[in-house]
Amino acid sequence: MTSQFDLSDIETATLGHFLESGFMSPALQGLLPGRTVFGPALTVRMLGDDGAMLTEALSAAKPGQVIVIDRCGDLRHACWGAVTTAAAKARGVVGAVIDGFVTDRSAIEQEDFPVWCRGRSPITTKPRGLGGDFNVTVGCGGVSVRPADIILADENGVAVLDKDQAATHAARARKMQEDEKTILERLRAGETLAEITRSAKQPA
Repeated sequence: MTSQFDLSDIETATLGHFLESGFMSPALQGLLPGRTVFGPALTVRMLGDDGAMLTEALSAAKPGQVIVIDRCGDLRHACWGAVTTAAAKARGVVGAVIDGFVTDRSAIEQEDFPVWCRGRSPITTKPRGLGGDFNVTVGCGGVSVRPADIILADENGVAVLDKDQAATHAARARKMQEDEKTILERLRAGETLAEITRSAKQPA
């Protein structure tokens, strides 16, 4: 399963110029600098210290998906580490977004696997099999995420896009990024930002 569109050149911060919703909490930060991933969400809901549902989800994952994990408020246990990273890469998963903590940071970096999370913890989840679910609507970073929603994550944060609107938003963002290059050139040539802004507002 792969995304229908190429979002590799789109910045979440550009989307933030014209969208107000769909952005996860800035507390979720990328472990690997300068990385961008995008793809349909494989959602997982995990309860407390029970890691069993992530095992099931990773076993069902398809290439190109981004794992999105709802930790249901758990701010103590790490649900992701060296083994889950290896399992995700083996299934072709391109990244993970976790509303919680990870462990084994050096192993994740060594595998060059992009992860966005709230931080690190040495206390891990266990395969208890007490509950949870995957491929259901979850909450992650304050945003509702449905299976197959398009996830775009980069150095600025994580955005969630409706799969039917993602291409339209990407086209608008791409145009804005091209326009920004012209603005930067004009600033370097000596124009002030106020002059550029006023000229943009004048009718053609």
